[in-house]
Amino acid sequence: MAIAALAAHAEPPVITVTHDDTRIDRSCRVIIPPNVVIHDENGDGVIHIVADDITVEFVQGQADLFGAPADLAYELMTGVGIRIDGRRNVTLINPSPRRFKVGLWATNADGLTISGGNFSDGFAMRLGSTPQREDAADWLWPHANDNGEWRTRYGAAVYVEQSRDVTITGITTRRRQNAVILDRVTYSRIYDNDCSFLSGWGLAMWRSSHNTIARNAFDFCIRGYSHDVYNRGQDSAGILIFEQCSDNVFAENSATHGGDGVFGFGGKEALGDGPVPQGFDHTRKGCNDNLFVRNDLSYAAAHGLELTFSFGNRIWHNTFVENAICGIWAGYSQNTEISSNDFRANGDAGYGLERGGINIEHGAGNRITANTFELDAVALHLWTDPDEAIRRLPWALANYRGSTDNLFAHNAISSVPIAVRLRGENTDLRMGLNLFTDVGVEVEGEWHKDPAARLDFPRPLVFNSMALPGVTSPIGQRRAYAGRRHIIMGEYFPWDFQAPLLRFARAQGALHTYELFGVNHHPDIAVTVQGLGIREHTLERPPAGAPVHVPALLTIRANPGLCTYDFDLHLTNPDESTTILSRQGSILAVEWQVKVFAWNTDPRHDPAAWRREGLEAPTPWQTVPALNFEYAHRGPAHFGLTPDVGVDRFGTLARARIPFPAGSWLFRVRSDDGVRVTVDDRVVVENWTWHAPREDHGELHLDTAREVEVFVEHFELDGYSALRVDIEPLRR
Repeated sequence: MAIAALAAHAEPPVITVTHDDTRIDRSCRVIIPPNVVIHDENGDGVIHIVADDITVEFVQGQADLFGAPADLAYELMTGVGIRIDGRRNVTLINPSPRRFKVGLWATNADGLTISGGNFSDGFAMRLGSTPQREDAADWLWPHANDNGEWRTRYGAAVYVEQSRDVTITGITTRRRQNAVILDRVTYSRIYDNDCSFLSGWGLAMWRSSHNTIARNAFDFCIRGYSHDVYNRGQDSAGILIFEQCSDNVFAENSATHGGDGVFGFGGKEALGDGPVPQGFDHTRKGCNDNLFVRNDLSYAAAHGLELTFSFGNRIWHNTFVENAICGIWAGYSQNTEISSNDFRANGDAGYGLERGGINIEHGAGNRITANTFELDAVALHLWTDPDEAIRRLPWALANYRGSTDNLFAHNAISSVPIAVRLRGENTDLRMGLNLFTDVGVEVEGEWHKDPAARLDFPRPLVFNSMALPGVTSPIGQRRAYAGRRHIIMGEYFPWDFQAPLLRFARAQGALHTYELFGVNHHPDIAVTVQGLGIREHTLERPPAGAPVHVPALLTIRANPGLCTYDFDLHLTNPDESTTILSRQGSILAVEWQVKVFAWNTDPRHDPAAWRREGLEAPTPWQTVPALNFEYAHRGPAHFGLTPDVGVDRFGTLARARIPFPAGSWLFRVRSDDGVRVTVDDRVVVENWTWHAPREDHGELHLDTAREVEVFVEHFELDGYSALRVDIEPLRR
């Protein structure tokens, strides 16, 4: 008996992992040699956990599992670090799978526990959007995941599917697109995690119910943002909730500076927007009966909390500050309780009339009580519109009640231009016992007060915060970066205020300017720039004491032509010189010959005749340093191009001879309307259609250095117009 007792308490064996498809079938401690890269050759995982009821400890600081070299581009990372399939009650302590598309993938893993671990560095799509313009190709598509589309398209630090009683706690994630994805996961606990500064989702849930999400930091999970330029979000979010996720508790999380703080949608199956199981009943289908309590959902590019086509959700004691469009967007929601929340300064960058504290389209039975509104564009906005396509869906046929039976009572509204805006037919609202202070208009729209309406005080929230798992207090930890001006997007991710960030700002012919963030507190910074054709460079530091979001400006001036360069940034202290950032690049300093003309031949019907009309037009060719014409509604004359051909039905032709080195080159072309780019008469980009502003890409591959002729054709029909052509080295 004594020997058996000693054996039971013996140290677990140590397993050293050095190769792909390592199988672990017992409790153990894992060590991985430093700086070893183990590629997942067959895409099914490097480490396989193949036993139930075991604990695997990854020795902290000695078990980083790297799936790719450090210099591999994020969008090229593949494979799975750790795989668990059909195993119960597995506990992983401090796993750190990095540089994979999926760090850990678990299927049918009831009782799984993940405790601690650094899941940073993994797959992320390189963003086409820049500080100057949005690229619509960056939008995510979260509407389908029954076949694992989120995992295969976008990757994850942790992907758990078809499991229950899962615990994920204490993990850290940076520099990847998505952190934790729960796919059909129930009765689980996600707490005390910090998954922030990502370009997708901090936590994403699909058909996952009865879970507790508590005391996590999901801050700065965003893409599609450039301060004071555009605020799109592109369906990124701190927390994503899609397709019938119900009865979950979201408590005391910080989800600030996201595309949305929380983005929830009842689901395409719930709506009947596509195939549904035979006999599926759409009655009361959606993301229902969730509780959101004491979360900070502020500074989003779009909405603090968006939750649509859903029932019975409770939103209590949350903070919504300076969300660009709305604090809460709850289209087609029903029987929602929105109570005791703080709304401040929401809606300064909304679209049309969609803006403010709470916006609800076609909502019914919603109770909005005991909230405070201050400095919002509007406190409450309710409306209906025709929306015939949605009204024909099975969900609407089973559930739709119009904008009826809504209550707005016991709220305090101050310093807003409009307290309540009502639009559309049959927008029904019971309202009373609100306190208005310094309000321009109390009610805009038709409202008939019902003297018999009952305005009961909201029922108290019965919630025991002491029963929540976790001990961290993430709310307010990043208050030093409050405000959307601190959302600073790089090539892949938002800046995390740690390592310096260098991003391209603008080009003016042979002069390129970069923004350099994160060196304001380093007075001794040196820049070395070397390269073919580089004439000079300067570094302009921000004023002493400038906020962290104010960058230094690095300008590089080159001789005309195509110049390649590289530069290093050295942080110089009295006793050391350390390279903190290296970059290679190119400057395309090309003089374009440009011609504009008013056309009579419709280019969509006869492009050859349209081109002849332009080439033969008596208007002059003019020299410009760059093709960067955001015409908008102004026309070519705004840019000094002659003659004045108006703002509609005009064409632009541009040509240049460019001496390219051998290699691969990316053409990024923004257009509205049609555009075609040819290189030596071969088409590299073509979108010869009437379309809204968008960006198209094409590639040029040269085995040897040679001069080529680039020819650009662009036509404008009517409305908005744009033409921009950027050429840069193609990175793989």
